[in-house]
Amino acid sequence: MLFVNRTSKTYQGGRRFRFAALVILGDRNGRVGMGIGKAKEVPVAIEKAKAIARKNMITVPVENGTIPHDIVGVNSTSRVLLKPAGPGTGVIAGTVPRSIAELAGITNMLSKELGSRNRINVAYAVFDGFKNLRTAKQVRALRGEPAAAAQPAGGAQ
Repeated sequence: MLFVNRTSKTYQGGRRFRFAALVILGDRNGRVGMGIGKAKEVPVAIEKAKAIARKNMITVPVENGTIPHDIVGVNSTSRVLLKPAGPGTGVIAGTVPRSIAELAGITNMLSKELGSRNRINVAYAVFDGFKNLRTAKQVRALRGEPAAAAQPAGGAQ
């Protein structure tokens, strides 16, 4: 559970509170999901969020404990820069990207939150970035190139 937001509305007899819970679920093996549940009580909101997170699982390509390439995830006014890192670096990120990355099984990654730091929008932006990640093998398959025709890093002339 990342955080619980409390909202209130004032009625004639007093204030009525409602809660929204942001929950991240992951198997630490490349699958991660996010859900937001709303209810009049915190435990009910958390249970709703867990159910939604289970339905919204995505697969993140993890190569040697990091992501395959740089990417910027966007949601509303929040942007999150996600960069691969070498072995032993760890996850250098804010609270929300760190939680999501660790639950996805990423052990080395750099990130920077750009624009709005709203936790819900940042979480959606991280998921946007993770959804758009592609491995080299996936890109080759999309282009219709054979897997064995990998070019050297400098490019052939």
